[in-house]
Amino acid sequence: MAGRIPQAFIDDLIARTDIVEMIGRRVRLKRQGHEFAALCPFHDEKTPSFTVSPQKQFFHCFGCGAHGTAIGFLMRYEHLEFPQAVERLADEHGLEVPHEGGPANPHTALFEALARAQRLFVAALEEADPARDYLAKRGISAAAIEAWGIGFAPPGGEVLLRALGREGVEEKTLAAAGLIASGASGRYDRFRDRITLPIRDTRGRVVAFGARSLGDAKPKYLNSPETPVFHKGNFLYGLFEARQRASRLQRLVVVEGYMDVIALTAAGFEAAVATLGTAVTETQARRLFGTGAGEVIYSFDGDAAGERAAWRALEQTLPSLAPGREIRFVFLPAGDDPDSLVRRDGLAAFEKTLETARPLSAWLIDHLAEDGVGSAEERARFTGRFKPLANRIRDPVFRDILLSAAAERAGLPLERFERLMRGQSSGPGRQAERAAPRSRPDSRPGSESGPFDRRVKWLLRRLLSEPAAIAGQPWPQAL
Repeated sequence: MAGRIPQAFIDDLIARTDIVEMIGRRVRLKRQGHEFAALCPFHDEKTPSFTVSPQKQFFHCFGCGAHGTAIGFLMRYEHLEFPQAVERLADEHGLEVPHEGGPANPHTALFEALARAQRLFVAALEEADPARDYLAKRGISAAAIEAWGIGFAPPGGEVLLRALGREGVEEKTLAAAGLIASGASGRYDRFRDRITLPIRDTRGRVVAFGARSLGDAKPKYLNSPETPVFHKGNFLYGLFEARQRASRLQRLVVVEGYMDVIALTAAGFEAAVATLGTAVTETQARRLFGTGAGEVIYSFDGDAAGERAAWRALEQTLPSLAPGREIRFVFLPAGDDPDSLVRRDGLAAFEKTLETARPLSAWLIDHLAEDGVGSAEERARFTGRFKPLANRIRDPVFRDILLSAAAERAGLPLERFERLMRGQSSGPGRQAERAAPRSRPDSRPGSESGPFDRRVKWLLRRLLSEPAAIAGQPWPQAL
């Protein structure tokens, strides 16, 4: 039985957690003054009585009486015991839960096995001339090799298995850490005759490896499998290293490959990370902004596969949108990636490419409207594709602004477009509403249709879509 979780850790975990963002990923919240409200997820109701206070970091339901911190919410919502809820929340922050007394962390043996494997791979690279020649051809210096802990998994099938076995590491531990696999002839090293790249957690511990073949062997890249300490959708290659180089990251650029990250860093660009051979996940998007970065740029290859990857990243990043966070997309010239671009033309060429990155809002709407919005059928298709994306946006301010921009592109009145997003009909059942006389628009500040409100919406739309163009511009006379 594990020991007691220190109260200091629990208090720190709650303090680290944005309860609005955490609950907002599970319940549709709507701002009401200084708080957020929703239909209670713990009992049936027709009018919202569930509130979340960002100031108090607390939730409360006036209907059923449910209340508590982020940990209490997870216990109720996901039917977890207290220790499990703490583990779940700690994992979202990349933290390991400490225990007072009791047995050691059950994952300690896995971390030790992975650390031993890392030392073996680093030592093996010293004796592997073909591997060192390959790295030299890729422009990776000795300093970069050391900084990134690059190693080499020797050929054969049992080098690591035997070496760590002699050190007393059990085969079941090696298997649980993803270092060996099983076949018809027995157990063997998972990584063989490959460059190895350690993947680290937020504490700098090796949790997995990426491995690159020296030649044309397939697959070109091979990653560790899912293990108790490694879930590839939760990690980003290079994030630990980027945070070590800068205490506060203003901007992060997400690229597609490990070698892209290493090449950019070697050239002097210190804020690049990569996904682990998979599409961007919602957890990864949260961790990008969890660093404190205010701007995230996704850099993808300028081909069909790159565009598909960018769209997936957009979908998964929408729930993380919030004031003060900017997401942009850039596509490199066909046939180029950051590694090749920097090695051929230098870092300035990559920086210049980043200047062309488009805001998420502009690229999203242009992408949905690329088949046109002129006919009724095209507008219906545009609206149908936009709706599930709008539903993923949890920040009410950004959602309202994006709805306004999408309605304008679709050529529909905002009120009608919002009804379509809510799934409401604008057919015969609403004729009386349309026929009813409308009161004269109120021009007071804060009025829904007054000039103050229109000017603010105009300004916010421009800030989201063209932040550079808005600087120093006067109010349009038409507003």
